[in-house]
Amino acid sequence: MNIQGRIASELSLESGKVAEVLTLIEQGATIPFIARYRKEASGGMDEVVLASLRDTWQKLEALDKRKAAVLSSLKERELLTDQLEDQISAAVTLTELEDIYLPFRPKRRTRAVKAAENGLEPLADLLVAQKDGDDPAKLAESFITEEVIDLEAALSGARDIIAERMAQHSGVRAEMRKLFLNKGYFVCKVIKGKEEAGSRFRDWFDWSEKVSSAPSHRVLAMRRGERELFLNLTVRVDEKVATSIMTRHFPVRSNPCGDQVLMALEDGFKRLLGPQMETETRLVSKAKADREAISVFAVNLRELLMAAPLGGKRTMAIDPGFRTGCKTVCLDEQGRFLEHTTIFPVTGKADSAASEVRRLINKHRAEYIAVGNGTAGRETESFLRQLKLNIPVVMVNESGASIYSASQIARDEFSDLDLTVRGAISIGRRLQDPLAELVKIDPGSVGVGQYQHDVDQKQLRQALDDTVMSCVNSVGVNLNTASAKLLSYISGLSPARASSVVKFRDEAGKFTSRAQLKKVAGIGPVAFQQCAGFLRVDGASNPLDSSAVHPESYSVVKKMAADAGTDVRGLMDRADLRKRIKLSNYVTAERGMPTLRDIAAELDKPGRDPRSVFETFSFADVHSIDDLADGMKLPGLVTNVTDFGAFVDIGVHIDGLVHVSRLSTKWIKHPSEVVHVGMKVDVTVTGTEKARKRISLSMI
Repeated sequence: MNIQGRIASELSLESGKVAEVLTLIEQGATIPFIARYRKEASGGMDEVVLASLRDTWQKLEALDKRKAAVLSSLKERELLTDQLEDQISAAVTLTELEDIYLPFRPKRRTRAVKAAENGLEPLADLLVAQKDGDDPAKLAESFITEEVIDLEAALSGARDIIAERMAQHSGVRAEMRKLFLNKGYFVCKVIKGKEEAGSRFRDWFDWSEKVSSAPSHRVLAMRRGERELFLNLTVRVDEKVATSIMTRHFPVRSNPCGDQVLMALEDGFKRLLGPQMETETRLVSKAKADREAISVFAVNLRELLMAAPLGGKRTMAIDPGFRTGCKTVCLDEQGRFLEHTTIFPVTGKADSAASEVRRLINKHRAEYIAVGNGTAGRETESFLRQLKLNIPVVMVNESGASIYSASQIARDEFSDLDLTVRGAISIGRRLQDPLAELVKIDPGSVGVGQYQHDVDQKQLRQALDDTVMSCVNSVGVNLNTASAKLLSYISGLSPARASSVVKFRDEAGKFTSRAQLKKVAGIGPVAFQQCAGFLRVDGASNPLDSSAVHPESYSVVKKMAADAGTDVRGLMDRADLRKRIKLSNYVTAERGMPTLRDIAAELDKPGRDPRSVFETFSFADVHSIDDLADGMKLPGLVTNVTDFGAFVDIGVHIDGLVHVSRLSTKWIKHPSEVVHVGMKVDVTVTGTEKARKRISLSMI
């Protein structure tokens, strides 16, 4: 079966559509482009399915590459037989392939290898035969040499050979792997003497749990405790069941030679196969935990990036502080920096701070005030509300703002400004357009992950890049205001091309059409095709340039307009004319109904932002954990969703946890079924631990 057939079979997709998608990817098409503008080719696959297709393709290509390397190695050493070649060709996973190859791998000098070099393989064969009446000691007599000094050395070497044969037997390994994965248990213990230092891991000081059902957050937590040398983590199985697996493939008879074989099998399990299976089980469970944690992170990141934007409102932004004061900046409608100052509203200079706030609001006509939710955030918010300024005050999650402030991106944008001022600018821009600002920060620093530093970093980066790219392209980007970082996530625009776009804009002035992109260095026909539909040029002479209609479809829109007796702008302005259009009249071999329906929807609402409408939110009059009492009902914002529950900001500088069991009266598989990052919720305080800074909340 060819690779597209294998992908189609594994993902239950149509083979022909898989082949078309693979061709597009090989030609440089991105997942957002295929999902949005090549629905006929993909059969309407969404971005999740397309990402799975791409990842499966990469996995199968890696498998085929490894098969080729194994076959080459076997041929070179003249070990390849027709039967072995067939087995290798039929392997469907890397694990299966490596099990087949294991007995033929170039070996290090194991005990079994040394025993074989000393001529003990025939003795091992005699023991495995287990003939009645055979005495192992007598069988071993003829194998004593200068290297094999006595009977015990001979029998021990023969057992080493049997043990290694068993440990490398593909059938035994396959069954043992299932035993460890399906019936094995994690056993976790505290390392003696580390109880106090490792107190944060005390939930796992004496813990046992089935490997197959252990949730990702517990697997990652136990592994972290082990890595930090507080916990000892092992995988255990029933040794009687393990022995029964081995003896099915290596039968043991009730005679003296059988006793030797059983000793060899038990030694082989303890010394070789058991540790190998434990290592493999740990890797498999870690990979599963990684996938689940990365999935949770990606979902949370999407919700954060797709949070409702305030939009083009003139904004005052404040990065609060006590000792060093509150860094205060003003931004125009486009997020451009206007002015900054430092005020001290909560350290004895309230009158001066109030006067300065009013001056800045009047001078720059501020319509909203954004306040970071970190240290002194609630105190600053209270100060501003007491001034009765008649403009909304909005608390903004500032996670990662300090990371941005010290980044090269921030230095490039504001080389002459202090780090703290850059942080205030970032807070204001997050309110105006969360997506445009948050893409400048490493996703791992935005505060919505679950053990993100413990998971496979390559897989995490791929998933997060996919998520950011999906969000940016689904919203679209203003070609004349977007930063180079934001542009770099647009389909077809690498960081170098994005920088070239900004350079062209700085030197030639604002773009007046999408077609001008073709003049930018590095943007050829393929890059233009990939990026053009996701870029918006407001005020362009062609109104389609500010829509999601791709330039390759402009001609069909012009034909629709002509058939309706108007021009493109007239067609976009008049719903009555659009209703008369019969889309089936415009179907061609390359352009089907899915694309035409997308065009019609875009003409109805050109450049529509898929994000929700911004709504202001206010916390209750509580400012610290000391203000809380059991039974208190409070409004809050979901800041993170994990496997075990949701964290909610209630305005006291410590996020409370709503355990999954307290999210809903109905049984749910995952907290994401009930809540998402950024969601406004009402919670009830059910407990506080001031020493550990923990708050327990409930939504039922």
